[in-house]
Amino acid sequence: MLKNSLFLLLLFAWQSSVFAQKNVEEIVLSGMITDEKNGETLIGATIFVPQFTTGTTTNEYGFYSITIPRGTDSVQVDFSYIGFQNTTFQVLPKADIKLNVELSTGVRLQEVVVKADSYREQLNSTEMSVENITTAEVKVIPALLGETDILRTIQLKPGIPSASEGTTGLFVRGGSADQNLIILDEAVVYNPNHLFGFFSTFNTDAVKDLKLYKGGFPAQYGGRLSSVIDVRLKEGNNKEFSGAGGLGLISSRLTLEGPLQKDKSSFMVSGRRTYVDIFTNQINRANEGKEDFNEIPAYFFYDLNTKVNYQLGEKDRLFLSGYFGRDKFKFDSDNFNFGFDWGNATGTARWNHTFTPKLFANTTLTYSDYNYKITTKVTNFGFEIGSAVTDANLKTDFYYAANKKNTVRFGGSVTYHQFDVGRLRGGSDDGEVAFSAGDEYDGIQFGLYVSDEWEPTKELKINAGLRISGFSNEGKTYVRPEPRLSAKYSVNDNFTIKGSYARMNQYLHLVSTSGISLPTDVWYPSTDQIKPQVSDIVAIGGSYLLGKGWFINNEYYYKWLDNQVDFVDFANLFVNENLEDEFAIGKGFGYGAELSIEKKNGKLKGWIGYTLAYIRKGKFDTFGDRQYSNADEYIPPRYDRRHDLSVVVIYDIFPRLTLSGTAVYGSGDRTWLPTGRFAFQDAVGGESQPVVPDFTGTRNNIQLPDFFRMDFSVVWKFTPRWGESDLTFSVLNLTNRRNPFFLYLEVEGETVQDLNGNETTIPEKVAVKQVSLFPIIGAATFNFKF
Repeated sequence: MLKNSLFLLLLFAWQSSVFAQKNVEEIVLSGMITDEKNGETLIGATIFVPQFTTGTTTNEYGFYSITIPRGTDSVQVDFSYIGFQNTTFQVLPKADIKLNVELSTGVRLQEVVVKADSYREQLNSTEMSVENITTAEVKVIPALLGETDILRTIQLKPGIPSASEGTTGLFVRGGSADQNLIILDEAVVYNPNHLFGFFSTFNTDAVKDLKLYKGGFPAQYGGRLSSVIDVRLKEGNNKEFSGAGGLGLISSRLTLEGPLQKDKSSFMVSGRRTYVDIFTNQINRANEGKEDFNEIPAYFFYDLNTKVNYQLGEKDRLFLSGYFGRDKFKFDSDNFNFGFDWGNATGTARWNHTFTPKLFANTTLTYSDYNYKITTKVTNFGFEIGSAVTDANLKTDFYYAANKKNTVRFGGSVTYHQFDVGRLRGGSDDGEVAFSAGDEYDGIQFGLYVSDEWEPTKELKINAGLRISGFSNEGKTYVRPEPRLSAKYSVNDNFTIKGSYARMNQYLHLVSTSGISLPTDVWYPSTDQIKPQVSDIVAIGGSYLLGKGWFINNEYYYKWLDNQVDFVDFANLFVNENLEDEFAIGKGFGYGAELSIEKKNGKLKGWIGYTLAYIRKGKFDTFGDRQYSNADEYIPPRYDRRHDLSVVVIYDIFPRLTLSGTAVYGSGDRTWLPTGRFAFQDAVGGESQPVVPDFTGTRNNIQLPDFFRMDFSVVWKFTPRWGESDLTFSVLNLTNRRNPFFLYLEVEGETVQDLNGNETTIPEKVAVKQVSLFPIIGAATFNFKF
């Protein structure tokens, strides 16, 4: 700790000297870059000054700041963004200049140049292990039941295999499903899934930008080990009223946006709902009272995104946004009622303030709530099971363009967590029988960080940072340093080499025995006994820009894992007031290689992503005398997938017609099946003999069959007088391959009679059966925009 404190003190002293630098021979050009059509800020827009071969990009709030030499002659400044026309200004650098720029969408010929520039900026950035997905790409890629999904699309990128067939769960670079930090407008989303993971909570029409970090994490992020998924909502059209939506097989959606005060403030509201329950309720009512009719359960989900923003002045802007989503399942009969609902709610209040042309700040207050509730009633007795996690977070981030060689970011955050773990209530209608169980915890999580992107030479750029994170719960406090370092070296104009290192700590743990994130999973805080999880990841790679817009990226990584959470054999994780006794704590490691080849301009676009990965966990210790199979060995987790290959092709036949296709191959994941069975003899006789599986063998001892799926989509665009529309046809699993969802055992035997004439089944063998979800499926969706 003494060395860490000394390092932090030296780092802050160095930053102070950077802040103090003031060159009277330089001026600062700064401002915001927005979309001319709707006023949306543009993230990652490029600003380039050819005369001095220097440039920068807008941050996640659309702000830029660049230092150029003072002079009396005009200087050309180029502004560009993907899919927009290049815009050039001549500025006279006599004094600091504030220049807000509106970019307009361009013709197709212009887009080719702009997109090449985006690859150039990717080459020049110190960021690595980063994936970006645009909503334009999501909307033309084949979708399950016609429901476009931004999380499912990002699974087509290297290093991000899915949890299982059709689901949106992510296992990034060998990390488990709970090791992904998912934030929506800077508020944490704990379960980003609808329909048990088959759809994400993110409505594509409401999303402005998605960025995923697989490694080399910037210092402003913390709290998870494997990835950061930063999703940002649209801000709303401040120029004119507009809308968009779609009608699909299982759901419909509508987004409305417009100015509250033109050019000053705007709103956005976006909703989506499934309607299968409307038809099932009609069928149930029509057949009510019929003896041979079994009632059909009702299920639906909905989500609602809202956002308003106000330009308070030249230097201040206020944003208010919220997300509300729920899944509801209900079954009612005469003597048995069952209900299951779960969902998220988030709220964000953000204040942007520009202190000086060089210093920009964003202060955010967020609220997050995730909970589920299961209710059951049989005759006059019922019970309720639920769990919840609630957060309140305050954070401030500063962006300081110190000079043309240094860009500094620093800030801090504090989060109050409240956990309701496995709450159970039950009793009779008359109140004579009543009981309850469950635990409640709270905790404080905090973080302080500073980083500097330093460009000592034209070829070399370094981003160094340090984050100090901590967590306090029930008298136990952890304080951990998290150093971050990334660098790029330009071999030439088209080839760069990059490297990165990052340490992450995770103070919250997901209590689950499933391979995917289910609604009944419970979040549990670090305690005196359950220590924070830790990861260290290093990566090295190269990026190469070929002619005609082809971009190649190749990375290699190694990850060390400590204090990994698993569970003892036959763990009881449901409404357990001694939950820590079920934990097992171990170590792990993983390494792999990723290759990406992509093209984002021209009629033919798409990418190829390949991942070779290896992950092992082991050396598990348990508390007390509970058993953990293979405790001293390193064994593969369920999501150990050796090979993962994705091919995405998008072809614009002509402006109104687009064809797209995807092909995905993955070597089989792991599963744990018993290696034997016990059959108990029934001395009295009966219908069958009980068979008990033997799980004493190696965990995750079976590899599932390989996965392969091809999907296809056709998008036909229309241009009616009132706006734009398209009809999208998708075919999922074009080859009708039955991919494994999970395996189970089925006892096969012979039925015989004993001396008394009673029939009994003698088990002869146990067969492994496969469950597959999706055959070939077609879907059609009508999308519109006005």
